[in-house]
Amino acid sequence: MQQFISKTLITSAAVIIVSFLISGVKIDSATTAIMVAVVLGLLNTFIKPILIILTIPITVFTLGLFLLVINILMVKWAAALVPGFTVENWWAALWFSIIVSFISTFVQNMIKNSEEDNEH
Repeated sequence: MQQFISKTLITSAAVIIVSFLISGVKIDSATTAIMVAVVLGLLNTFIKPILIILTIPITVFTLGLFLLVINILMVKWAAALVPGFTVENWWAALWFSIIVSFISTFVQNMIKNSEEDNEH
């Protein structure tokens, strides 16, 4: 449970940062950012794997680039589900997904490495 909460908080911080960096993304509040992180986590856990399996042929044909379209869909669906979170266009959704993924992964790896250093 602690890992879920820390990932959610890291992702919500990344969502807030990216909303300042990309003009097409708007977040109303920190609570909205937490809701976006939770919804994105749920969509990526339950819906994204199904979409990946269903689109294997087109993903292979496009050499994996169709996975970017799936990421865009996840962001657009989160924007449709969470009030106070808007993504104006597909380009904003693409950059949002890339930058949030990068920031979240980077921070989680830093935390993991610092915890491993503290154990030794």
